[in-house]
Amino acid sequence: MKAAFFDMDGTLVDSSGDLCATVNHTRRELGLGELENAEILRHVGLGARRLLVDSIPEMAGDEERMLEVFMSHYGEHMMETVAPYPGVAETLSELRRRGWKLGVNTAKPGFATRAILDRLGLREYFGDAIVAGGDCAEMKPSALPLRQCAALLGHEPGPDDWMAGDSWTDVECAANAGVKSAYCAFGFGRLKEGGRPYTVRIERFDQLLEHLK
Repeated sequence: MKAAFFDMDGTLVDSSGDLCATVNHTRRELGLGELENAEILRHVGLGARRLLVDSIPEMAGDEERMLEVFMSHYGEHMMETVAPYPGVAETLSELRRRGWKLGVNTAKPGFATRAILDRLGLREYFGDAIVAGGDCAEMKPSALPLRQCAALLGHEPGPDDWMAGDSWTDVECAANAGVKSAYCAFGFGRLKEGGRPYTVRIERFDQLLEHLK
């Protein structure tokens, strides 16, 4: 059995608009000015708490207040502009036809991950093989969430498996788990200077089909 694991934000879906709007809403609620979207997106990839700490350094030490405001607003507005990247459903369908087992490995909060996948009709490709922020004791770049996701598939990760994502955390998670990595350059994540090398770089989601035979 072959398995492929996918990041969420910047890989399966473009959620940048809703994320940035919610961070700026949180800043306004706390009496602060807004940030440019590009500055906010620099901090996506390590979970909601880290996103807020890095995007709202003026409120250091008051993480719970920031998280409360953010989660309340995001829960109501997380689907206003979110959309799958082109070719996502078609590619996942073809991978499943080829016999690949598919899972989601993301730092995005679990409630948002599952709700968005349901709304966009993508949940069917993953079933219960979803490990999101809060579902695991560790987050990427640790290999633990990928291994936990693989266990939900009844699978042991190996060198023929893949992790696809748009961030250095995805590339390093794959390396730590001993699987191949597809860096999704179309997303809004970033690589880390001097970080672990990825296996392949893709400019469109459907290019995965060239590598996952």
